[in-house]
Amino acid sequence: MELAEQKFRRWMTILVIMFVVTCLYLVMADRYAPMTTESRVQGFVVQLAPEVSGYITQVNLSNNQLVKSGDLLFSIDDRKFTLAVTMAELNLTQAIEGEASLYAQAAAAKANVATSTAASDNAIREFQRISKLSTSGSVSESKLDSTRTLRDESSANLVAAKAQLQAIETQLGDSEGESSLVHSAETSLAQAKLDLSHTQIKAPSDGVVTNLQLHKGSFASVNQPLLTFIPTDSLWITADFREKATSMLLPGMHAEVAFDGLPGEVLALEVSSRDFGVASAQQKANGQLSSVVTSNRWVRDAQRVRVNFSSDTKLPENLFVGSRATVIIYQTDNIVFNFFGKLLIRMVSLCHYVY
Repeated sequence: MELAEQKFRRWMTILVIMFVVTCLYLVMADRYAPMTTESRVQGFVVQLAPEVSGYITQVNLSNNQLVKSGDLLFSIDDRKFTLAVTMAELNLTQAIEGEASLYAQAAAAKANVATSTAASDNAIREFQRISKLSTSGSVSESKLDSTRTLRDESSANLVAAKAQLQAIETQLGDSEGESSLVHSAETSLAQAKLDLSHTQIKAPSDGVVTNLQLHKGSFASVNQPLLTFIPTDSLWITADFREKATSMLLPGMHAEVAFDGLPGEVLALEVSSRDFGVASAQQKANGQLSSVVTSNRWVRDAQRVRVNFSSDTKLPENLFVGSRATVIIYQTDNIVFNFFGKLLIRMVSLCHYVY
């Protein structure tokens, strides 16, 4: 009877010690080796929208298909854009011909300036001669007035000729092909070719197109998203920890993760950063008074903050944006906390075989 009682006491002592040790570990582990089940796989979700409008003529992929950078995803009817390119090319040809005509006009204007200069110089000399003769009374006043008028007209014609030449040279630019006509036509042609290229929507990088709802014959509007694209190299892991658990957090700390979808596997991670705020504390300048949050609970919920993790190796391919996981961070080199933390995360990973 005494032996049974001793065994009972021994087991009770062991259980009490284990309970106390477990409680102490749970209390202190949240600071030295915090763990959370609120973890997910994150990734950039890119909404692909066309830059031109038109009917869809071809869809080159299926739902959840892996694509490579530059792969054609879908095509928009390009007939009107092809015509626009042809029209722009014709306008460029006309602009080049117009520029050639301007060069011819410039040559004629230069000749006109030379003629006007000679006529003006001759009229000035003639006026000077008549003026000298008029002082001695050899010529009449009417003759003097006529030469003065001719001088003024010649000078005005010269000014007009120079202005015409300057106007033409301004349109031509510094060299052949630099005229405003040609530049405008070249810009229009480049825009037309760009619009034509936008009828071919291609993958911006390696990734997956998911939730595909696009079909041939649908109308695509400018800047209206049509595809959901997820780059395969953009996945990372985030975890929401209690505020207290991140007080000792530093970038580069070692961590481990157990994914719900990969039971029995534990992968190494590294702390990348901690978010600098949460949405519940975000303020907006709306012209209203502050909203005060009240709670009647004795113990309020702990504030959680998001921590971002990176991995030296590529995440498993069967994971997706939103995959759930459990993460533990080793914030110290304490052997005890690290041992129990590694044991706990592996037990959680094994439990994923069941749930």
